[in-house]
Amino acid sequence: AEMGRTLVELFYDVVSPYSWLGFEVLCRYQHIWNIDLRLRPAFLGGIMQATGNKPPALLPKRGEYMLKDMQRMAKYYQVPIKASEDDFQRMLSSSTLGAMRFITAMDMTQPRYVEPLSREFWIRFWSQVSILWRRPLDSSSVAKKAGLSPELTQKVLEMISTPTVKNRLRETTEEALKYGAFGMPAVVAHFNGEPHLFFGSDRLELLGSIIGE
Repeated sequence: AEMGRTLVELFYDVVSPYSWLGFEVLCRYQHIWNIDLRLRPAFLGGIMQATGNKPPALLPKRGEYMLKDMQRMAKYYQVPIKASEDDFQRMLSSSTLGAMRFITAMDMTQPRYVEPLSREFWIRFWSQVSILWRRPLDSSSVAKKAGLSPELTQKVLEMISTPTVKNRLRETTEEALKYGAFGMPAVVAHFNGEPHLFFGSDRLELLGSIIGE
């Protein structure tokens, strides 16, 4: 981080719509606040397992509320989440491990593509839901939309099953756990020599206040 800039790490998984909201807000604020934003693709399944956390939507009343809450937040932050109750249930039973390995491999190859690539995966999972659930995930079509060349996409696809990429994703997930994460998004601000953990996409004003923004 440059002198006087606060390092802010965002641990996220594209399975999580709240992570998308937090991601878009931080991507906007990185140009306004005195922060260095570091995107940290991690695996939510691993965090839930390690902490014994359960998806909140398993509680029906909470699921009902979350759906409304997400629609309100999507409108407020202008993020195109289009989710129905079915999508929620479907996401609970699906794994984004492949997508997160793909993003991790990209982070190790061409980190500047991590932002547009992550955004395209969220769009794929949370914006175009109704059409796309019926098809298997095709990372290369997502990569193409994010502006990647076929060569780079091919290189990254060849990396995703390697121990290097699997280990990096595991290590990033363990790092989030070390900071105290139990869900996503997990935002860690390094301020005054200490890490400050914020959970969720609705604590960003508190983050701003602590780092003096």
